[in-house]
Amino acid sequence: MGRSKKIPTMANAGVYGATLHYLKAIKETGTDEAQAVVHKMKEIPVNDFFTKDGRVREDGRVIRDMYLFQVKSPEDSKYPYDYYRLLKTVPGLQAFRPLADGGCPMIAKKS
Repeated sequence: MGRSKKIPTMANAGVYGATLHYLKAIKETGTDEAQAVVHKMKEIPVNDFFTKDGRVREDGRVIRDMYLFQVKSPEDSKYPYDYYRLLKTVPGLQAFRPLADGGCPMIAKKS
């Protein structure tokens, strides 16, 4: 935000979180070998400013809580970037299709 003078977007936060999780997995494994890092990424929880106790599922999908927001009226905004009101938190296990219903070819090969 300091350089761009814009508030980060959900996409910016997602890329930051994914990169941070990848680097944590490299640190924990002590290598950048792909298979070891991917295994570790699926093993350790995803925890950053954007995701709390998420996980990378076997098919690579990140399971995390999702949020329903309402855009505030200008009168309801109290400070800069105060745009949204949280209406509901949807737990990750409810927000995403179950692994068995996904049809992921990576999973089918293992069956």
